[in-house]
Parts: sequence; structure tokens; C-alpha cells
Amino acid sequence: MPHIDCYFATMSPYTYLCGLRPAEIARKYGATITYKPLDIMALFARTGGVPPKDRHPNRQAYRLQDLERRAKVAGLPLNVKPAFWPTNPAPSSFAIIAAQNTGADVGGLVHAITRACWAEDRDISQDDVIRDCLQAEGFDPALVDRDMMTSADTYAQNLEHAVLAGAFGAPFFITDTDARFWGEDRLTDLDLHLSGKI
Repeated sequence: MPHIDCYFATMSPYTYLCGLRPAEIARKYGATITYKPLDIMALFARTGGVPPKDRHPNRQAYRLQDLERRAKVAGLPLNVKPAFWPTNPAPSSFAIIAAQNTGADVGGLVHAITRACWAEDRDISQDDVIRDCLQAEGFDPALVDRDMMTSADTYAQNLEHAVLAGAFGAPFFITDTDARFWGEDRLTDLDLHLSGKI
């Protein structure tokens, strides 16, 4: 059975624009998927990346255009300058880790949290917002406070694993055969790879 590790950041617009496609692709090929939220700014620092606010104006302008185009391709609403961004991604990441530790599929929860930031102008660092997302996706809202030390440890380990595995951005998909796919726009390539076509 193939496996996919999905390294991502809850405040990443490109993670939001994935929608539910990573889980759909995994199901299509009978693959398992592990969602690994991480500190994207720390990943940038470790792998030569630059936070959006520190990029050259040309790159910042291109990013905004690209986000608008990718949102249209994905058919998802997007505010390219959300009210609560950047924000602290740790609380929402911890909740996703706690939910995943129950053995449940968290693809919908990842999308709900990123949608809250990028389409609903909600602050995903706040417990009430995270509880709403948990409840909407069928999880116990109390997961927001559950096993926080374990979740914090996993969150830190996800960063280390990402660097060792070769990731440098978000979302970043790595298969158990070490095939690497960076970005929402590479989901088609991931699909083709799992099909054996590339």
C-alpha cells in the first residue's frame, strides 16, 4: 500500500488551495496519508527560503497574482490578504495532530482550518475558531486542549523530518518511494506518479 507524507502549514494559502484533493488522490490509489503540520517559517530558515514579507517586491506581486489564478483553477474563494495573517499556526497544528492521533482522517479538518484563514477571515490561532472547525468536521472540540505536550513534540519532530526528507515549502508531498512534489499545483503530478504514468 503506497504512503504519502503531507508536510504543510495551517497558515499556507497553497495548503488551503489543495482543498480535499490530497485525501481524494490517496483514496483513489488505496494509499495512506499522514498530515504533518510544521512551522513553515522555521522550515524556510533551515532550507534557504524567505518569508513572503521579506521577498523582493517582484516576487510578492507575482505571489498575489498566482494565488488569484490558482484559486480560480481550484474553484475556491480566497482573500489574498486575509485579516488574520500571518498568525500563530501552532494551536491549529496541535489540534490537527491530536485529531489525527485518534486514527481519523483529518483531510477535511486541514481544509476547514485553512479555509477559516483564507476564505472566512477568522483567526486560526484562537481556540474558539479551532473548536468550530473541529466540531464542523465531526471531531470533539475538546481536542483543542488535549495532549498538547505530545502535539507540541510531534509538531517539532515534523519540522526535523521535513528537513531530513528534503522538503522546503508547503504543501510538500513525499511518497514512500521518495518521490517529492512541492505545491498545490503538483497534485496532478502526484496523481500521475501513483498511477505509474510518471
